[in-house]
Amino acid sequence: MWKVWVSEGADSSERIIAPMRWGLVPSWFKESDPSKLPFNITNCRSDTMMEKRSFKVPLGKGRRCVVLADGFYEWQRCQVTSERQPYFIYFPQAKTEKSGSIGAVDSSEYWEKVWDNWRLLTMAGIFDCWESPEGDLLYSYTIITVDSCKSLNDIHPRMPAILDGEEEVSKWLNFGEVSTQEALKLIHPTENITFHPVSSVVNNSRNNTPKCLAPVNLLVKKDLKASGSSQKMMKWLATKSPKKEESKPPQKAESDVPQWSSQFLQKSAFPTKRGSAGLLERWLKQEKEEEPVAKRPHSQYQGL
Repeated sequence: MWKVWVSEGADSSERIIAPMRWGLVPSWFKESDPSKLPFNITNCRSDTMMEKRSFKVPLGKGRRCVVLADGFYEWQRCQVTSERQPYFIYFPQAKTEKSGSIGAVDSSEYWEKVWDNWRLLTMAGIFDCWESPEGDLLYSYTIITVDSCKSLNDIHPRMPAILDGEEEVSKWLNFGEVSTQEALKLIHPTENITFHPVSSVVNNSRNNTPKCLAPVNLLVKKDLKASGSSQKMMKWLATKSPKKEESKPPQKAESDVPQWSSQFLQKSAFPTKRGSAGLLERWLKQEKEEEPVAKRPHSQYQGL
């Protein structure tokens, strides 16, 4: 679950932060289990999103959201060795007195302390609400992607559509005042982005330490490259030494509850300012009563 900004109900100037599943499940999906969705919709290409029913329908209903994150990772593939070097990509951060007195930027101590004043990345997204046969609601979203800016192009050809600043965020969320066509003008690459190489410890999603953020010096890494004889020795050790038996994780007890049931948001998950039902849910209910979406078989969807 990620934290996502959405505008609330009929008043599109109000905002709420709601947890949603990354990977959009269209409201028109007819199966009882969202894991049976035959395609992956974690990302949405900006150049074709108005051609896809999965994106066009929620956009037409004003279901625009902003995904908040510290940053994101991309891996650059070396053409010579085929190794992949990870990079942490984020907004340029304003230097404060506190961060300036910590020490070297490439130290773990710096990256442990700098979060106190961190500017979160704001990425444009689309969300939808799927209802199970039992009446449970699943809120999910997808991140819009664009061609990479010049500075990132050598790392990866695509990047998230980043909303740079409060004005762009407000326009994207304000579906009541800003039409879809006007909002889509905000979807383009931004050069206001920075990045640095990080350790390969981020390749394992279970790792959650300051080392995942601390910059690494690629020149030092290159200078410390093992010599030919050392490489032969390491290869011999890898093939001749006994392999450690991998420990298998304990199997989870079987349950009658579907694996995806924890992804559902109960009605109490959203703030209730008036009445017993959340405004976001009431808005969706009113929208469903007033403008029913034409039913079409999901098999007509064309993949990304």
